[in-house]
Amino acid sequence: MFAVLVSLSLAGVAPAAADTAAGTLVSPSVEATYSQPGPWAVTTQKGFGCCDSTGAAYDIWYPANLGAGGFRHPIITFGDGTNAVPSQYEYLLTHLASWGFVVIATENKQTGSGTDIAGAVDFLLRRAADPASVFHDRLDANAIGAVGHSQGATGALNAMANSDGRIRTVVPIELPIQILCATGSWCPDTGRLVSGSVFLVNGSADFLISPSEQALPRQVIGLQSIRAYYEAIPNSIPKAWGTLVGPNHNDVQGQPDCVGAAFPCAVGVYGYLGYPTAWLAARLLGREDARSAFAAGGEFFAPNPGWVNQLGN
Repeated sequence: MFAVLVSLSLAGVAPAAADTAAGTLVSPSVEATYSQPGPWAVTTQKGFGCCDSTGAAYDIWYPANLGAGGFRHPIITFGDGTNAVPSQYEYLLTHLASWGFVVIATENKQTGSGTDIAGAVDFLLRRAADPASVFHDRLDANAIGAVGHSQGATGALNAMANSDGRIRTVVPIELPIQILCATGSWCPDTGRLVSGSVFLVNGSADFLISPSEQALPRQVIGLQSIRAYYEAIPNSIPKAWGTLVGPNHNDVQGQPDCVGAAFPCAVGVYGYLGYPTAWLAARLLGREDARSAFAAGGEFFAPNPGWVNQLGN
């Protein structure tokens, strides 16, 4: 077990998008704001505790000055992709913690059921109940979200669906189509959601595992595209979907470009920082600037060279 103080460099943020009409550089304000590191320095602790249902340890990222000014930190539980480990998402998870979230991730490499993604929250709250814990009286147990990549995106959705409202929001990144659920035991079904909120994110180059579109309707062939997952979510559930232009399946592992990311990666983690962080800030931190981006006519839905398929209710 060890702890490391981590800081993020502004140089790691992707350049602003080009405004071709004016020939100048512009950035949508909310996306630009949340693409930058947040105000908190971050501590990382690998092997924070043990164990999940498979015997895997937990890693954790959290603001170094926990609870400053009486602040209570929301919790984000993270799910890895198949055969991946949390350290492969170091840049993303550090970024989230810099905005005030406490991020816990199981080292389990098979998180599709969601059991251990949800279990990570229980583990953290048990630790926080100890007056000797650095987390004691510093967490907001009523503000819990889940984020996951690939199989972990499936797990994050399943964790929320089975949480009885405890997990309030989920950001599934590169959610695999249902045909890739080997046994079907952890296939995600967004149609059965009854609470929470969802922001689906995929990359335009990820046309095998997380394609944006499918040839036949979901009623015929099931949920085989991100659009189908989005449309299946009941309209009573706050939801949004956006496709980043350029990234492939593993760009979210970038540190921040494709260095350290598994194949295939095209440009790196840049696009996954801004709006996903803003969504979590709106839902768990109550940030009105972030919330405004996803309101009707908000910034997220404006023409943007970095995004397509911006939908929301």
